Amino acid sequence: MLEEILNTRIMVKQSMKTYKQDKALTKLLDARQLGLKLIANVTFGYTAANYSGRMPSVEVGDSIVHKARETLERAIRMVNDTKKWGARVVYGDTDSMFVLLKGATKEQAFKIGKEIAEAVTATNPKPIKLKFEKVYLPCVLQTKKRYVGYMYESLDQKEPVFDAKGIETVRRDGCPAVSKILERSIKLLFETRDISQVKQFVQRQCVKILDGRASIQDLTFAKEYRGSGSYRPGACIPALELTRRMMAYDRRLEPRVSERVPYVIVYGTPGVPLIQLVRRPTEVLQDPTLRLNATYYITKQILPPLARMFQLIGVDVFSWYQELPRIQKASCSSVVGGEEAGRKGTISQYFTTLHCPVCDELTQLGVCSRCHLLCGCPQRHPHY
Repeated sequence: MLEEILNTRIMVKQSMKTYKQDKALTKLLDARQLGLKLIANVTFGYTAANYSGRMPSVEVGDSIVHKARETLERAIRMVNDTKKWGARVVYGDTDSMFVLLKGATKEQAFKIGKEIAEAVTATNPKPIKLKFEKVYLPCVLQTKKRYVGYMYESLDQKEPVFDAKGIETVRRDGCPAVSKILERSIKLLFETRDISQVKQFVQRQCVKILDGRASIQDLTFAKEYRGSGSYRPGACIPALELTRRMMAYDRRLEPRVSERVPYVIVYGTPGVPLIQLVRRPTEVLQDPTLRLNATYYITKQILPPLARMFQLIGVDVFSWYQELPRIQKASCSSVVGGEEAGRKGTISQYFTTLHCPVCDELTQLGVCSRCHLLCGCPQRHPHY
């Protein structure tokens, strides 16, 4: 039965590659292969469920875990001990392993990868089989279950596919600007191998956000609303906080359960809790006294994922932000936004939006274009 489930899943995944141009069919097949995977996994997990399961057998569950670990360790030893391959396993987890072939070409990697798969399969009883899936060239292995690279699934594949697992480019808990900047930075690193180009790109995006020229859509978070009864008392959750404000105005505005609630972070007076700086995007668009908190977005959202990635090669991403001309940060961090209802703004609000803080010329950009050139700021970049 297990063999039939696994073979069916392999067949469905092969069909996904055949019909990858049909997005709707690919999505359907992906759901089916995931369902088959869950059936196989849950069948094992059910045997170890001694509280919720109806037919528990902890011995069966423990023996499966033990044999799986034993099989993986045996495969790792074989790869590391076979000198002709020149390979080293750098990561192994549950049922897979990453093999480093230092200095090998793409053709050599495919050849050695297939040899490893056949050799490991031959040492295990049926139906255990090690499948050679893909080659990453280049690749960054960040931590467990977090990696990114240019993927090749066949030897005749000319253009690689950007493949990421577990990092911010594929996660939904951040704003779009984070994934766009991180993905573009990684691609620049892979394609140029030039850190200076990555640095220039990141600095351009920081200046763009500081100047208020970034799209509000790219700086909008969207978190799931779980229902008013699903949160503990006093929980500081942006989706819950906005829902309370909306329901105070009209109880019919409560979002549906599992609906994503969009919000942004604005400037506020020093010492104000972050939850009080949460606003709906429509509020920022309608109220000229509210400005997006560029410092928060850069230092708390954009730079940390970049730092986790680039610190692996000894690069301090936060120093790139510190190297920006101080005038860029001063023109935005001095703004006090998010005032209480009824306040029409402050002097500093109008100062930063209508006058250049250097030459006092009228401008809508924070710092006028002439002073941009004089202070040597990075050139503007129209898009991410």
